[in-house]
Amino acid sequence: MHPAGAAPVAANASGSTAALSAPSSTAVWAAGTRAYLVIGAPGDTSALRTAVTNNGGTVFAYYDAIGVVVAHSTSTSFAATMRGVSGVQQVGATRTSDVPADAYSPALPATPAQTPTTLTESNRWDMTQIKADKAWAVSTGSAGVKVGVLDTGVDDLHQDIAPNFNAADSASCAYGKADTRTGAWRDVGTHGTHVAGTIAAAKNGKGVIGVAPGVKISSVRIAEPSTSMFFAENTICGFVWAGDHGFKVTNNSYYTDPWMFNCPDNADQAAIIEGVRRAQEYAENKGSLQVAAAGNSNYDLANKRTDTSSPNDSTPVTRTITNACIDIPTELPGVVTVAAMGNGSVKASYSNLGRNIIDVAAPGGDGASGVYSTLPGGKYGNMNGTSMASPHVAGVAALLASSAPGSTPADLRAGLATQATDIACPSDSRCTGTTANNAFFGEGQVDALKAVGGTPPPGKYFENTTDVAIADNGTVDSSLPVTGVSGNAPATLQVGVDIKHTYRGDLVLSLVAPDGTVYTLEDFPNSDSADNVAKTYTVNASSEVAAGTWKLRVRDVASQDTGKIDAWNLTF
Repeated sequence: MHPAGAAPVAANASGSTAALSAPSSTAVWAAGTRAYLVIGAPGDTSALRTAVTNNGGTVFAYYDAIGVVVAHSTSTSFAATMRGVSGVQQVGATRTSDVPADAYSPALPATPAQTPTTLTESNRWDMTQIKADKAWAVSTGSAGVKVGVLDTGVDDLHQDIAPNFNAADSASCAYGKADTRTGAWRDVGTHGTHVAGTIAAAKNGKGVIGVAPGVKISSVRIAEPSTSMFFAENTICGFVWAGDHGFKVTNNSYYTDPWMFNCPDNADQAAIIEGVRRAQEYAENKGSLQVAAAGNSNYDLANKRTDTSSPNDSTPVTRTITNACIDIPTELPGVVTVAAMGNGSVKASYSNLGRNIIDVAAPGGDGASGVYSTLPGGKYGNMNGTSMASPHVAGVAALLASSAPGSTPADLRAGLATQATDIACPSDSRCTGTTANNAFFGEGQVDALKAVGGTPPPGKYFENTTDVAIADNGTVDSSLPVTGVSGNAPATLQVGVDIKHTYRGDLVLSLVAPDGTVYTLEDFPNSDSADNVAKTYTVNASSEVAAGTWKLRVRDVASQDTGKIDAWNLTF
């Protein structure tokens, strides 16, 4: 699910980084420069660094705490030579292409001009599907919880992101070295800004609302500007940064380029696996949970056979692989692997799968039902992908962390599994396992409402999940008894509707009060050919007694298309 410059840094002995004001004298780019991970014992990389400079390389960055040096060299024999040096455990090229010259004098991303929105917040299908809209009535998350967006960057000036953006803990890790200059974290594409909005767009009356609109988000740009690729050294820098800066959760909607799968029987790829694994483990030991997208190839990660797309930074080749080859970071130990769902209890057509690999699932969009979120410049738009599913899970993890500030990554992993709603396998032989845990959905679809405590305040929220069929040219009612609410209904009665129906232009929706008064919710235009209704309507029902039996009435006014009321609810 690889989506559509960094100032020089030095690492201190604890593994954290500090920006340098200028490149070191050895940081000189030349044609043919390649990047390598040189790995030794954690704690002190001084001997590794000396070996690098003595054998035709330069030290670009280093991380003492995990025993990793990022080295550059123009020598084609550098890796082989270094593998023979005492104390060197592994060496691997991280690319099959040259390091860009921009690595030595990185340009700051452009500052996007902002367009104020006239859009007001409305509930979207993806948020209602995981009950985030109900969760907000209980908790929007804590400002003390930091979520890191490791991606193409984030537009921190966006009207829906700026209120929750944490610039102090944001940076660029492009090329493998942290750049803390103002704006280095900004988006070199659109992907990261979209992800950030899904996690924590502010609940401010504008545009959209994120799953956890009360938490703080930081951007760690790990994508390089000209290619939007995420190489291993960038990911390592990002994870170390996350650990050192107290990120409770990170979202990782990418795979580590250039290999879709890294195989341990290849020396270069084995070093990539080990280097990124150590960085992830470092972040987790510092209290950070990593959440990652499963990938968009409709591929069974538990039955790997071939890879036809790698390396993607030069010329891909077809190679035979096994399950020992892994997608990084999503298949690393401790990382929460997220599959994508469409609109409803269905696997997204493109989503990777895998028994005992997929941990949980979340809405990622499919076809016309995209995930709507923030885009750079104050804009908004739809995207589909496991890249969109993963931030829903990161947001739910942030809500869990907000409810239990002392929670560890293991606690959050367990919480995500516990609160997930089981989704049964469809009639697809690839979906092995049980309803409780299977190859398509893992433990199930995340549920933000359960994550914040289970249910809204007693007596305020009522739901009917019994299916009611909608026949051609027919009218049906679904009843919902309301008890324990005194007085009249509010002027802002919330009516949540989830209807599965092809060609919704056939439908007229109404709310029927206990005394029989009918309130029209929506008469869809006859030309509206979209499928399904997943919306929340606001009704001024202040003249109605709250207690009693309310009804959702659905009228089908044309032939051919049918459907059902899947669920509906009232919030007083």
